[in-house]
Amino acid sequence: MAKAPALLRSLSLRGLSATHAQVFAGVRLVPLLRDAPRDDLRIAGRRHEDAWSIVDLGDGTAYCSYVPHALVIGWTEDGSPVASYGAALAGPEVRNPLSKWGCGVQLLHRMARREARGEDPAERNRLRLLPLHLAMEGFLSLHFNAPEIAWSEYSRRAISRGLDPRTEVSLSGRAIPSLEDALRVFEIHEGQCGVLLFVGELLASVFVVSHPDDYRALHRTLIEDFYEQTLLYAARHNGDSQALEHTFDAAQIGSLDDLRAALGRARAEAGALHVDTAAGLLGRPIAAERVYRAGPFSLQRFMTELDPSLDNHIGEAIVREDGTLEYAKTYRLAAGQVRRARLLQQLAAHGWNLNATAAALRTTRDQLIRRIEGEGFGYLIAEHVLKAALKRTR
Repeated sequence: MAKAPALLRSLSLRGLSATHAQVFAGVRLVPLLRDAPRDDLRIAGRRHEDAWSIVDLGDGTAYCSYVPHALVIGWTEDGSPVASYGAALAGPEVRNPLSKWGCGVQLLHRMARREARGEDPAERNRLRLLPLHLAMEGFLSLHFNAPEIAWSEYSRRAISRGLDPRTEVSLSGRAIPSLEDALRVFEIHEGQCGVLLFVGELLASVFVVSHPDDYRALHRTLIEDFYEQTLLYAARHNGDSQALEHTFDAAQIGSLDDLRAALGRARAEAGALHVDTAAGLLGRPIAAERVYRAGPFSLQRFMTELDPSLDNHIGEAIVREDGTLEYAKTYRLAAGQVRRARLLQQLAAHGWNLNATAAALRTTRDQLIRRIEGEGFGYLIAEHVLKAALKRTR
């Protein structure tokens, strides 16, 4: 059996190279090219008729979310090409049999599940994945079952149910100005297997797949992904992204080979500059968790350290045993999401003791309670404690 790929310590573009970006209004797409794509892992899309669906987490809990499509991943364990891909791999569109009656009943999906368990490897080695949901569910479940000690300050609901339910709000890509037009008019490069997506000069997402044919089929699914709300403001108010121009020294070019070499250097320099612009995610330390083992591949979800002074991202990736990045999809966290997650981290780190947490944050107990309420977690605090704290801090 192949050795399991190690957990990611940082997200790198191993096996990929960035090239010159394409710019449309406030949207910048940086193509990611794969020099030697292999055929032993392929990815196809499968559409859902109902974009809003119930997702089964497999542990007796579920949540409702925006799920416009799934990804079906096929692989082989001996390096041979995947037998079928594209429409055959993806299968038919998933339809809700009750939707035609207007019942509003939502389909139940698994976060990630094997497609079949038979003896045929072509059928057995298929995994259906809800893109971005592994990452977001991991983020939503941070310190979910709190508090462990029945502190008198907490409500009965908090002690019995923890953070259930916890919600976060995101935008569909269709809400971001110019994104749909950019995806429609931009050229897909030969060998392109991914993209760095910038909106208003902010890194919105990294999207990578294993094969150029798969990327071509999935390119427009970027408009169906969900994004944090700051990007809407950035797209509207940060102005048009600047196109990167490069000039050539005519004295250095005496042939087509010289021109080809100069163009290659210009593209490499531009790609390196765009990767540097994405340093808020690429190369930065991350905490990763293995979710699924698929032969020589490992499906992992990850999160950067939650630092309010930096960009913060969550995401999921499939990594080959040699570290090559075969699939990635990331989500930029909004400042409010980071604040809420950091607050939960601090509470959990101090055993959900309000006095100890307030001391660690160099604030008062009442101010901490007001902050908990302001971040939307007021239901955790007993009503009489919350009212008293709010009254004293006004």
